Order: sequence, then C-alpha cells, then structure tokens
Amino acid sequence: MPLRLLTTGGTFDKHYDPLTGQLVFAHSHLPNCLAQARFDSPPVVQPLMAIDSLEMTDHHRQQILAACRASPERQIVIIHGTDTLVETAAVLGHAQLEATIVLTGAMVPFEIEGSDALFNLGFAAACASTLAPGVWVAMNARVFDWRQVRKNRTLGCFEPLAPPAP
Repeated sequence: MPLRLLTTGGTFDKHYDPLTGQLVFAHSHLPNCLAQARFDSPPVVQPLMAIDSLEMTDHHRQQILAACRASPERQIVIIHGTDTLVETAAVLGHAQLEATIVLTGAMVPFEIEGSDALFNLGFAAACASTLAPGVWVAMNARVFDWRQVRKNRTLGCFEPLAPPAP
C-alpha cells in the first residue's frame, strides 16, 4: 500500500545553528532519513510547512486536514512537532476520514546523536500500514488512539490519559 508523508517541521527537522546556539529550520532531514530507512516502496513526500509546533495555528491545522483529505493514499504519516501534536490529532480525528493517519515527531533533532527521529519515522510507517483507519500517535515504540494520549512534559514522553475515576 502506498504511503504519504506530510511534513510540518517540529524538532524532527531542526538543525543546530552553531553561530546562535539555537535550533532552526534549514533543509529537511527527510531525504536522508528515507535513504537510511530503506523503504521497499518510497513514500510520497509532501512538505506542508517547516514550523515549530508551538507556532502552529488553527489555519495550519486546517492545511494539514486538507492535505489528508486530498491524499489519494489512505496511509498517511505526519511528521509534527511534539508540543501540539495532540491538538492536531484531535482536529484530524474529529474529521473522521477514511484513512489511517499516524502522527509522529522527535524529542531530539535527527542530526543530533541519540535522536529518536529515524526510529519514530519507521515505527509510524509500520503503524500506518498495519492499524485500522483512524488517527493515531506513534512515539518511541508506543502507539495511542488520538483520544487517549497526552504529552507528559515533565518526563518528555507521550502517555495514555489517566482512566476516568470509578
């Protein structure tokens, strides 16, 4: 089944600027990631934006939704910043598209040693090819339904929402 990769930026695609000491956007790491991942069938790559997810607005989320709606592929991976990934997942989930949409990102940029970017990309692609239609969050070998996940900013990971009190 063909796979579409939508890119929005986030830590995954940031570069370290040695002059300013900041993480910034330059060229995308995705071509290098795809070469290393050695996909049997290369995915269709569609860059949408290159922004930090803290700068993402409802307009940006509508752009992502429109790209998912227009995609002829029914398996979609979205590379997204982790800070507002859950908010974007909710917009997509409420749309109830007939596709398997998996959002992923990275806690550490691809070009920095110890990055989780390449692993998360491969894991998200595997999830997109095996999960039922719906919206999913795939990070660090865990997959979550969009309605049952949050980012734990203290621990720097994604986790299930606490079950409701009895």
